[in-house]
Amino acid sequence: MSHAHDHDPTVPRGALIAAAALLLFTLALTGAVKWGLIPQSANPQLARSEAQIAPQVQRDLRFADQEDGSVMITDAATGETVKVIGFGEGGFVRATMRRLAKTRAAKGIGSEPPFTLTLWENGALSLRDPETGREAEIHGFGADHSTIFAEMLQEPNA
Repeated sequence: MSHAHDHDPTVPRGALIAAAALLLFTLALTGAVKWGLIPQSANPQLARSEAQIAPQVQRDLRFADQEDGSVMITDAATGETVKVIGFGEGGFVRATMRRLAKTRAAKGIGSEPPFTLTLWENGALSLRDPETGREAEIHGFGADHSTIFAEMLQEPNA
């Protein structure tokens, strides 16, 4: 019987030490940012505040799941239907809302309070949940996704 694998299958000690050091460094850096010891490099809210970028257009919206699997988006002030996203469509909108809704659910907040969609003077879009303080920056995910949300800011006859 031949032994095709006569070498030791263990990982070299130096590689294990390097991997452990990298992992510890990553955890320490992440913790330092989370606890405010190191400032975040990309904080859109802070950057807008420092640059005095104001909202250009805002609209309060409600997102409601329908029995047929669609999502109905309505203007919170008027009750007018802004957009209906059919079943299997609008994956980015659904994922964004799912992330924000998960935070609400954890805090026992229902779907009644509206979200605030904002187009900023610099062209950025954000969706904020005033109930939890969470905010999703839309513009960072590409033009197609930004367009879907930007359409929600338009008046019906615009």
